[in-house]
Amino acid sequence: MPTVIEGDPATRIEAVSTLTEATPKELGFLANPRYEKQLGTTRAAAVIVDNDVEPPRPMTLLRTAQPYCAIREAVVMIHGFRRHPEWGIHPNATVSPGVKIGKNANIGPYVTVAEDVVIGDDVVLYPGCSIGQASRLGDKVTLHPNVVIYAESTLGSHVEIHAGTVIGEDGLGYAPDGEKWAKFPHVGRVIIEDHVEIGANCTIDRAMLGNTVIGRGGKLSNLIAIGHGVNIGANAMFVAQVGLAGSVTIGRNVKMGGQAGVIGHVTIGDNVNIGAKAGVAHDVDPKEYVLGQPAIKASDAWRVISMTQKLPHKLPELNQRVKALEAELAEIRDSIASSAVD
Repeated sequence: MPTVIEGDPATRIEAVSTLTEATPKELGFLANPRYEKQLGTTRAAAVIVDNDVEPPRPMTLLRTAQPYCAIREAVVMIHGFRRHPEWGIHPNATVSPGVKIGKNANIGPYVTVAEDVVIGDDVVLYPGCSIGQASRLGDKVTLHPNVVIYAESTLGSHVEIHAGTVIGEDGLGYAPDGEKWAKFPHVGRVIIEDHVEIGANCTIDRAMLGNTVIGRGGKLSNLIAIGHGVNIGANAMFVAQVGLAGSVTIGRNVKMGGQAGVIGHVTIGDNVNIGAKAGVAHDVDPKEYVLGQPAIKASDAWRVISMTQKLPHKLPELNQRVKALEAELAEIRDSIASSAVD
């Protein structure tokens, strides 16, 4: 990524921070134009900016066409990723006989690993994790505290799952039996492919039959619920509180805003963008952008939103006008009826 230094190339940088909090030894960044006015007050030693930004005063800049990517590289270079504690296999971990564990395992206290589990190289299991029978964890998997992996789940390599998430619990699978609900056995699995990251307190149901699949490279935020039999394509990006009902099929590169939801058995195509709080109740074609409840094309949704935002303070007036028009229409009808009789 080409970066041009404008100002003093010998500027010393010790850390990365925001424009408002940066000190004279820290690097700031501007990736969103709405914060451009902060360039006038920041104390940062230097700032990463877009090529077109014009600062209000002389300052050291790192210009690039992709400032957000550049700040990511700077954070990795200066701060690096989270450093895990080093336990080896902690004496307070419970590992069943016959479990296969790869090189450089890092298994914390009070982790429980059931029978017939396979764990790859460089895996980190934080305290309180539970790995169910016959599950498979690939290389460089990191499970943060109290993650629960139910039996026969499969995690690929470079998977990271944050605290409190549950993988492979039974889904909402019941058949109506008179006035009761009869539970379906969930005999399927969950498969999480390589390079997936899942936030805290998410739940991903095992399939009743077949597999629930989170595709390669998917990024899921916190408090997300994935129903049984859902199949999510590669490189999904889901914001917090997304919910997918059972048997939903999601294409590649799909983005879902916070609190968006999808009813069961819906198919969403590749490269779809679903706005925050959208309620998807039908299939969505590839490359569509949808909003609203129920979700419709964003271009239509914005027109509806614009109209409804103008209405609330005028509803009493509109109500009176409708009543007056109804009365006037009734008089016209009576007049026409009287003329017909005469």
